[in-house]
Amino acid sequence: QVQVVESGGGLVQPGGSLRLSCAASGFTLSTYAMSWYRQAPGKERELVAVSTTGGRTRYGDSVKGRFTISRDNAKNTVALQMNNLKPEDTAVYYCNALLIERGHDYWGQGTQVTVSS
Repeated sequence: QVQVVESGGGLVQPGGSLRLSCAASGFTLSTYAMSWYRQAPGKERELVAVSTTGGRTRYGDSVKGRFTISRDNAKNTVALQMNNLKPEDTAVYYCNALLIERGHDYWGQGTQVTVSS
C-alpha cells in the first residue's frame, strides 16, 4: 500500500526555522522525483522544491536561499529545512512523489505551517 506522510509542521515566529519530513512507503523512493508544494488559503498550489533521482534540486523563487530539500533513499524519507521563515510562508505543505514513466503521482495529506508573531 502506497503512503506518503508529512510531519513537522507547526506554529513558528518570523525568522524562525522548521524542518518538515516526508515518509514514503509502498514504493522505492530512490526512483521517484520528490517535491514539496504548498497551498495558502485562497491561492493555488505552488511548487516549493524538487529533488530529482539524479540528485539535482530546484527551488521556487520565493524560497531560494532559505529552504533546503534533502532525501535519504535508504530511509525512504525526504526533508524540507525551512529557515528565516516569513508570514507569507504560511500554508499547508504537501509532499509529492512522481514517476512519470509509470504514471505514478502520489500525494500526502499535508502539514500546516503557520508563521506568525
